[in-house]
Order: sequence, then C-alpha cells, then structure tokens
Amino acid sequence: MGDPGFRIETVDVDDPRAIELRGILDLDLDERYGGSNADDPPGRAEERAAALAVHADEVVATFLAMDADGSALGHVLLRRLGEEWELKRLIVTDAARRRGVGRALTEAVVARAREGGARRVILQSGPMQPESLALYAATGFTPIPVYEPYVATMPESLCFERVL
Repeated sequence: MGDPGFRIETVDVDDPRAIELRGILDLDLDERYGGSNADDPPGRAEERAAALAVHADEVVATFLAMDADGSALGHVLLRRLGEEWELKRLIVTDAARRRGVGRALTEAVVARAREGGARRVILQSGPMQPESLALYAATGFTPIPVYEPYVATMPESLCFERVL
C-alpha cells in the first residue's frame, strides 16, 4: 500500500488538537445517545460520567492522525485500566472517513500496547456507533462481556478485545 496521505503522531494528552477532537467526539456521542438516557434514576448521569472519565495519569499514549497540511484527522488514547490496556476516545473527522485513519489509529494503539507487554487490548462502545463497531471487527477485535467500570451504568455497552 502506498502513502496514505497522513501520518500518525504521538502527542501529549493535553495537546490542544487532541482536546479539540475529544470535544467533537463528546458532541457526537451526546447526539447519538442523549435521548436514550432520559429515564435514568437520579445520579446515574454522574455515575456514567465518572465511569467514562479518562484521567491523564492513566494515559499511556495519545495519537493523532495528521494530514499533509498539518490538520488533525483523528485521535485515540491508550490507557491503563488497572491491569488492562484500553483503547479510548477514538474519533475520525467526517472529512477523513474512508481513508484508513481509524484503522491506522487502532493499529498504533495495538502496537504500543504490545510494546508495553499487553496480552490484549480492550474497548467499550455502543450500538449507536455502527462505524466504530465495523472498524473494530475489521481490525480483529472480538466481543467480550461488559467490564468494569461500565457494568452498572452502561450494561448495554458492547465491549471487545484484541488478543495480542
């Protein structure tokens, strides 16, 4: 395969481009899932937010896909979740879809986890993200039961692993 027209860079978790892309992801996820949580009991939204939170001290690596012109096309994090290695916060901008950006970012996470001695990479997603689910299947992830910290607040999550 030739030059994909973008490169993968490792950046700080607080890189402004990374923060901007995570903000876009938050808006997208709110739009996709916002209505599905209307019947939540009091406090559930806060519990869910805590389960989804990623703290900088847990982040092993932050990757950005960068276009030839220097614009950010996508983002993903690799974090340690206890003894596990978890892929988090994957986003590909609308303009960059179908260019292999999501696959390249996923492979960057897997390669870094492998370098760190991981036996697998896990991730949590949901039914309202069909593009993500297709990518995960295409990159070798297989379904697993919902894992902590998502069991109580998002039991309908779709979780996956890629054994290394």
